[in-house]
Amino acid sequence: MKITELKTNSIEETFKQLQSDFGGELKSLPKEYNLSLDNDLVQGEITGIEVNETISFLEYDITFNQDTTILNHTPNTNPIYFLYCAQGQMQHSFDLKGTKRNLNQFQTGIFACDPSRDTALFFKKEQRIRFSYISVDTHENGRLDHNINLLQKQLLETFMPKDGKEIFAYVGSYNLKITEKMEKLQAIKQRGIVRRLLVKGIVHLMLALEVQQHKEDVRSLSNETGSLSKNEMEMVKELSDFIQNYPERKYSMKGLSKKAGMSPAKLQEGFKLLHNRTVSDYIRNVRIETAENLIRTTDLNISEIVYTIGLTSRSYFSKIFKEKYNCSPKYYQDNQNEIALSA
Repeated sequence: MKITELKTNSIEETFKQLQSDFGGELKSLPKEYNLSLDNDLVQGEITGIEVNETISFLEYDITFNQDTTILNHTPNTNPIYFLYCAQGQMQHSFDLKGTKRNLNQFQTGIFACDPSRDTALFFKKEQRIRFSYISVDTHENGRLDHNINLLQKQLLETFMPKDGKEIFAYVGSYNLKITEKMEKLQAIKQRGIVRRLLVKGIVHLMLALEVQQHKEDVRSLSNETGSLSKNEMEMVKELSDFIQNYPERKYSMKGLSKKAGMSPAKLQEGFKLLHNRTVSDYIRNVRIETAENLIRTTDLNISEIVYTIGLTSRSYFSKIFKEKYNCSPKYYQDNQNEIALSA
């Protein structure tokens, strides 16, 4: 087994240590890092961004060629770690010989401990693992703006060990809302300050979702209420992606339920959990967003766009487009330069 020890919460120093241990090509912009790996130890990519002075965000998409452990030893900043597993499986423990906790696909884990304890992440060889983590330093920082200080305070109150305990460990239920935010992060193509600003907004939202998810899970346990199974949530995610890719198709609740192998009630529950929308609202929103993208990026006229997204009534399309974008499709198309300048 290979053990890599990270002794800093500085994102710059973290990437230097990762390159020292795993090799690869490291590219950097201010507060943004990318490590490409293709050698006997590991293949894949690690990217990271310094969100602000106390929050860092890292994404791993890697396959180790031997069992590997990453050990975080950061007593000075003593961060809370928010982990999200997008693919594969990983394990967490406090110290190398502590109790191991599994983190499966679509699950989040939140871990904090006494400064004397280390945080260890375990990865199996020859298994592709895609995971992200947000680290939040727990030291006070008066230079952060008011809203970020409030968020940090709420995170500390919710997740730091209390009542003489040395650790806080929480593996959450399968959360597709967080999945959706992670996919938005992965879809960001911009670089530099634009990317950092986009990532910053989504990361802060994800941290707020983590607090909300923890409260809901605690409430569910106390009320002994159930939720969708992992397989059902994966099917909702798969069906959502299918609709996103084929907005022009004619959909019915009966057909979608049959395709998912779920009852209409379960399907509605899943879409409300993931998208905060009913199935029909989700389909309509996908079509409108697809149309908006076609208006911006193609020379199709409005009638052609209506047909392309699977609608038949131009008046109905204009009505729902205006509800979302506060102007008619024709106005939006004719005033792209103005809209772009004012955005």
